[in-house]
Amino acid sequence: MSSHTLFDPLKLGALELPNRIVMAPLTRMRAGAEGAPTELNAKYYAQRASAGLIVTEATQISQQAKGYPGTPGIHSDAQIAGWRKVTDAVHARGGRIVLQLWHTGAISHPSNQPDHAQPVAPSAVRPTVQALTSDYQWVDSVMPRALAIDELPGIVEQFANGARNAKAAGFDGVEVHGANGYLLDQFLQDRSNHRTDAYGGSFENRARLLLDVLDAVIAVWGKDRVSVRLSPHGTLNDPGDSNPVGLFTHVIGRISERRPAYLHLIEPRGSLAGMVDELNDTAPDNARLFRTAFAGPVISAGGYTKASASAAVEEGRVDAVAFGRYFIANPDLVERLQQNTPLNAYDRPTFYGGDATGYTDYPATSTVDA
Repeated sequence: MSSHTLFDPLKLGALELPNRIVMAPLTRMRAGAEGAPTELNAKYYAQRASAGLIVTEATQISQQAKGYPGTPGIHSDAQIAGWRKVTDAVHARGGRIVLQLWHTGAISHPSNQPDHAQPVAPSAVRPTVQALTSDYQWVDSVMPRALAIDELPGIVEQFANGARNAKAAGFDGVEVHGANGYLLDQFLQDRSNHRTDAYGGSFENRARLLLDVLDAVIAVWGKDRVSVRLSPHGTLNDPGDSNPVGLFTHVIGRISERRPAYLHLIEPRGSLAGMVDELNDTAPDNARLFRTAFAGPVISAGGYTKASASAAVEEGRVDAVAFGRYFIANPDLVERLQQNTPLNAYDRPTFYGGDATGYTDYPATSTVDA
């Protein structure tokens, strides 16, 4: 048992959190022109600055990394300037914010790619999910192009450049997105990685790109301001591995050797299409399975309620809990949970794309909505 509660302070590397309630990365598809955040985005994040930590929506490290329209980037001067508006607004309210670095890999469409090129992947394996075009149409995924081995240092450099740009934009750190069936996860799992070179086959080889990226990002930020998000047993975007426990025990152990600020694990909730809202009692418990493989703090995300989050922290299974949809609908979620104030209901139709409706107009019970 732990002596801690959701509302106790927590140290994550160099980050000092006033509570253990984390705002999960949430794709909202409301970035401005050319993927640059706007004043609207700054208001949205600032409203939620009472979170112990904000992890931004996934942010593409290059045009090649882009998978969806309306999502932000961190590879241009305009994007850096836009994110600076966000970090300044969050810091003005006493918050802490890290940027999630993202490459979607095969989960893209040529309309989102430079020169309408094929999306890239570890192997030419077409995901059995739909892709979203640049004009917001869902279509069948295309066959991705397998990255040549001599292209992989360039992928690592895209992540390193994103990390440098995040520092220029005023973030407090970065989180490497290794989850949810995107490029780094595609390299990890054998459903999508059929390579026979140094980046395929064994656990060590399939983890190589993620670890190369992690090392490059740590070289920019230092280990105490870098983290990784993983989704063992995830179902989003057609991932899959023949031995997920063995694979992720190995991967997490290798990450642990580098002593990053924290590990961020997603608990399985079923498919996104199923819109499962709470933790699935019959699903694998990633926090329990992999906690001992990681030497540092662990954040868990996925369908938590106040009761289940409190129990996870108080029992010592996790150090902090990330909330997603509850933070969308409740800018003052920390205060509401602490005071047992009823939560606003979230509105699914406004989750992705649009304007301030369903974004910055959820009512608060305090002054955070100013």
